[in-house]
Amino acid sequence: MNFSDVFKSSFVDKVTSISLLDMLVALLLSFCIGLFICYIYKLTYNGVLFSSSFAVTLMALTMITTIVILAVTSNVVLSLGMVGALSIVRFRTAIKEPLDIAFLFWSIAVGIILAAGLIPLAVIGSIVIGSVLLIFVNKKIYTNPYIVVLQCDGYHVEAKAKEYLNTKTLKCVVKSKTVRKGAIEVNLEVRLKDNNTDFVNELSEIEGVHSAVLVSYNGDYMG
Repeated sequence: MNFSDVFKSSFVDKVTSISLLDMLVALLLSFCIGLFICYIYKLTYNGVLFSSSFAVTLMALTMITTIVILAVTSNVVLSLGMVGALSIVRFRTAIKEPLDIAFLFWSIAVGIILAAGLIPLAVIGSIVIGSVLLIFVNKKIYTNPYIVVLQCDGYHVEAKAKEYLNTKTLKCVVKSKTVRKGAIEVNLEVRLKDNNTDFVNELSEIEGVHSAVLVSYNGDYMG
C-alpha cells in the first residue's frame, strides 16, 4: 500500500465530521475566554499607549486557532493541506513587550485545548493564568529609579549637592559626569523614599547650583 492508497481507502470516510452544535459551543467558549484574555491584558498593561487592536487580535486568535484545530481533527486530508498553507505564513510585526508573547501563546493554547474538547482545562487554566498575571504584573517589587541632572559651578558645590541627596533619597549613584571649565554636569541615579519630589526645589536653591532636573525612567519611556 502506497501513500495514495491510504486516502483511497475507507479511512477518510470513517472520520467523523464536527457537528454544528460542537462548532457553536467551541466558538462561543473561545469567544468568552478570548474576551477574558483581552480584559486581563488591559488590566496588566503598563506601557504608554494601550493597543486596542492587539487586544482584539488576542480574542480573534483564540477563535481562529479553535477553527483551525477543529478542521485538522475532523479531516486528515484537510489537515495536511492546512499544514502546508500555514507553513508559508510569515509574521513581520515585532513584539516589543515580552509579556505580549505570553498573551499570544495563551490565546493559541486556549484555542487548541477547546478544539480538543478539554473545556475544563481551558476554563480553569485561563482563570489561574489570569489570576497569576494580575498578582505579579501589577505588584511592584522595587522602587522606580530616577535620574537627577545637576549643573553646578565646581567640585565643592557638587559634593554639597550629593551630600544633600544622600539625606533625601534611599540611593544616590553617579552615572555620568561632564566637566567643563568652570562648570560640572552630573547625572545621578536616585531611589526615592516616597513620592515627594520637593527635594529638587531645595536642591536648586543651593548656592552654586545652576539647575536641577529630575527624570523618571520605568523601562518604557522617559519623562
